[in-house]
Amino acid sequence: MIKEFFGIGGYTRTPEGAYSWQHLTFVGLLLALMVVLAVWLGCRNRRWNVRTQNRVMIWAAILIDGLELIKIALSCYTKQVAGEPWYEGILYNLPLFLCSIQLIVIPLAAFTKGRLREISADFVALFGLLGAVLGTVGAAQNYNAYPVLGFDNVVSGLTHTISGFASLYVMIAGLATFKRSNVPGCVGLLLGFCGAAFAVNTWVIPRNYMFLTGHDGTPYQIVYDLVGGSPLWYPLSVVGLFVVYMAAFYAVARLLRIKKRVTVNT
Repeated sequence: MIKEFFGIGGYTRTPEGAYSWQHLTFVGLLLALMVVLAVWLGCRNRRWNVRTQNRVMIWAAILIDGLELIKIALSCYTKQVAGEPWYEGILYNLPLFLCSIQLIVIPLAAFTKGRLREISADFVALFGLLGAVLGTVGAAQNYNAYPVLGFDNVVSGLTHTISGFASLYVMIAGLATFKRSNVPGCVGLLLGFCGAAFAVNTWVIPRNYMFLTGHDGTPYQIVYDLVGGSPLWYPLSVVGLFVVYMAAFYAVARLLRIKKRVTVNT
């Protein structure tokens, strides 16, 4: 039973499949819990000081990175059991997907101060919720490959919803400022991770980090089909969509802040 849950030696259960009732029920429960906790804690903590508000982010950072380290350790072990180089368990789990960038940025938002903390909190708000939805509801490749209640999908579901929780929490509690001065830092973080992902995909290991080489059954297939799978225009289009999404999110967030100020003053 333990080996079957952790997938050691490979799962014997047939995956229920993407968008099966099991998939949608599982991720629906996780997303509902994510929203309830974020709204409750965010509203409760919004009038506290930043140090107190950050305690929630510290726990989010510990949980998301702790689960990921367990996943990497198990991946290294299963690679070794299969007679493959154990270090491939690390190379195949680098934090270079849009969702997994939160493994680095959430701790930065929790443990740093000043401008770096502000930029990190904004980045968490920008991409955490998007990653939560794409990595649960949109993760067709995971639910076609592994059973819903298997280690891979359970940990993936938890880490993605922790990202979404942190995103909602920093917005509700007021830790995300969305200052114009933070925009270059957020764009720099995004482009830096995209560049690292492209380099690893091209020269280190045949992986699809940031989905820059293929869609893997995700909604990126729409973009892939539009450009005919071009090895140049597809990755550029994906990065371009990230930037457009970021610009739209910032614009809406700043507009809502301005309206809130006007309402309070009047």
